[in-house]
Amino acid sequence: MNFDNYKIIPNYKTNQTDLFLAENEDILACEKTLNITFDNDYKEYVSTYGSGILGGTYVRIYLPETIILTLAEWKDRITEYWFWDEGKDVLTKDEVLNSIRIGDTYDGDEIILFKSEYFILPRHSEMIYKAGNTLEETITWLCSSGILTEAFSEREFEPFDPDDLANN
Repeated sequence: MNFDNYKIIPNYKTNQTDLFLAENEDILACEKTLNITFDNDYKEYVSTYGSGILGGTYVRIYLPETIILTLAEWKDRITEYWFWDEGKDVLTKDEVLNSIRIGDTYDGDEIILFKSEYFILPRHSEMIYKAGNTLEETITWLCSSGILTEAFSEREFEPFDPDDLANN
């Protein structure tokens, strides 16, 4: 896990660097509720950085509580607005509906976890991309592949209250 090069910057609204972290109990409860196991990168990320946005304004990784609270609505939306048919050789619609959304990008791309692998459902493409076997690989893919956004090396992390996410 190579999260050491991440720099925490003040929240643009509050000018604070207070972190909103996941507790180990929250992670374990989420795993039990959803019958999944998060990789160590996810666990480290949410317990070290927590709720916020990485890369200036690009990647958001959800806390366990947010994953659980938004899962049903997300699956309903995917069922109704499915359009990733070009990616059916990567994941089928049923496989996506059996996955867990663990984050998104500012552009509306969604980061999902299916059978211990991370995938991206792009907002502006019908393709599905396999992004990595760990959260670190997935973040690196999102920030460096140049496929969904211009590649960038900056790894600034801006914390925000997860309740702000629920209100967006």
